[in-house]
Amino acid sequence: MKSSRPYLVRALYEWIVDNDCTPHLLVNAEFAGVQVPSGFASDGQIVLNVSPTAVRHLHMDNEAVSFEGRFAGVPQRLYVPAAAVLAIYARENGQGMVFDSESSMLDAGEIDDPDDLGPPEGEPPRPSGRPSLKVVK
Repeated sequence: MKSSRPYLVRALYEWIVDNDCTPHLLVNAEFAGVQVPSGFASDGQIVLNVSPTAVRHLHMDNEAVSFEGRFAGVPQRLYVPAAAVLAIYARENGQGMVFDSESSMLDAGEIDDPDDLGPPEGEPPRPSGRPSLKVVK
């Protein structure tokens, strides 16, 4: 099954813009294929303002987000594979979505079958058959 991440990023982008807010992407700048200006990332991550007034030629598809933006007054072409997007949110109120690191591994194709992962450490294996849910507080 295809990753839901690029679909969610596009939908949330539209929702944020429709509500007159400024969409920001949190990106893993060290992910393979990411093209962002060097020197602007911190701790391997970069926050990008992708509002219609801040970028040109914005293109979002199932593989990547690409656009032209200015950094220190210099136009740059940016390319962000969908799996490198860690979050999309509105600058004004923080509403949006954070993607977990497990799904970025799955999106990158590093794990072929999530069932091969097994249970988390310290947790007994689940019997096959009925799914189980756990209340998280």
